[in-house]
Parts: sequence; structure tokens; C-alpha cells
Amino acid sequence: MITGGASGIGLGLTERFILDGNTVIICGRRESALIEASTKLPSVITRQVDLSDEAERLALFEWVKTAHPDLNVLVNNAGIQNWMSVDDPKFLEKTKNEIVTNIEAPLHLTHLFVQLPQLTTVINVTSGLSFAPFAKVPVYSATKAFFHSFTWSLRHLLKPKGIEVIELIPPALNTDLGGKGLHDHAPPVSEFIVSIFEQLKEGKDELTFESSESRSKASAEELKNYFRLMHPEN
Repeated sequence: MITGGASGIGLGLTERFILDGNTVIICGRRESALIEASTKLPSVITRQVDLSDEAERLALFEWVKTAHPDLNVLVNNAGIQNWMSVDDPKFLEKTKNEIVTNIEAPLHLTHLFVQLPQLTTVINVTSGLSFAPFAKVPVYSATKAFFHSFTWSLRHLLKPKGIEVIELIPPALNTDLGGKGLHDHAPPVSEFIVSIFEQLKEGKDELTFESSESRSKASAEELKNYFRLMHPEN
């Protein structure tokens, strides 16, 4: 099951998993995006759900437990990104939305889905911004740093259960994350997906691409330099 699987990275993952012969469930808030995905990929199973709502997360789990008890992979991909400053009139509202979607929802889903007897793998989608934040998306960067840290702990906690935990660490890609046109300069999702699946075949549990690879291995001083490069006015 891939959260946010109807667009962007989620859709790229969905396409490739189906190509490799897997049955894939995708869920998301926008019915139109789910319909578009199912038209493109007739075998995909869709479920409309607002992951920011605890009751809907619980309902999603109960549906999967009953209808698809053989689910073996959970991909925590859904996320939102707000470009904003701390003096934004809607800063607190946007912050709460990002925290519930990017942190609370995947943690809750993980807690629920590890109860499935067939689950073997959890894939958490973090970000290159987990390591060096971009100040124009301050809360998004912080949520991904949180999720990166949690993923390390989760890998240790689930090892006795035989559940593998994989961190997928994308750089900026040409998606609509944060708003249309903001990432038009970035590499296409297709190239990212090819690299990710090559790394999966190699058995890696931290999957990176281009700039996210160097950031994930950078020293503290190198990360400070990354931050300076992203914010030349400072």
C-alpha cells in the first residue's frame, strides 16, 4: 500500500511495483487523482481517505485488515509542503496540517499496519531536506528531519519482528509538491524511480538519488555549507 500513490513519487512507485508484478493499493484525498491513476493503471486498487483524520486512518486499516490481509509492504509516502515564513498569517494552521500529515499520520499507520501478520517491509519517504533544511519550507524540512530520525529507531525496533525498514530519501524532483511549477527545474521522477529500484535490488535500506546521496553522507560542516548554498543572501 502506497499513501499518496496517485501522483508524484507515489505514482512513480505505483507504476514500477505494478510493472514488477505486484498488486498495489493506493490511497489519497483527491478522488480525481485516484480516478486518473486507476484509468492509467487498471489493476491498481484505490481508496479515498484523508490521512489527517485519525478516524479515517483507523477505517483504512480495518478495511485493509479485512479485504487485503496479505498486505506485505507499507509505503509511507503522503506528505504536504508549505512555502511560508513565520509571519505568515496562516503559519500555525499550515504548520498543524504539515505535522499531522507528515508525522502523525505515518507514525499512526505504522503502529497499525505492523500488526498485520504478513507485513515484511515498511518504506518511509523522507527527504534530502532531512539533513540540511530549506528555510522557505521550514516546517516541511523539520517534519522530514523528524521522520528520518524516527525511521532509524523504527528499523531497530522492528528488527526482532523480522520487518525491514527502508528509508527513501529523494532530492527535489519535478513534481507539484509545494505548488505547480516550483520544481520544474528538478530531475524527473522516472529517473529517480529507476535508481531507487536498482538500489532495492542491491538490498540497501537507505535509498538516495543525486544530491540526497551526498547530503546523507555529509559531515556537519558540509551540511552547513549546503545550507549556505541554498540561502546565498545570508
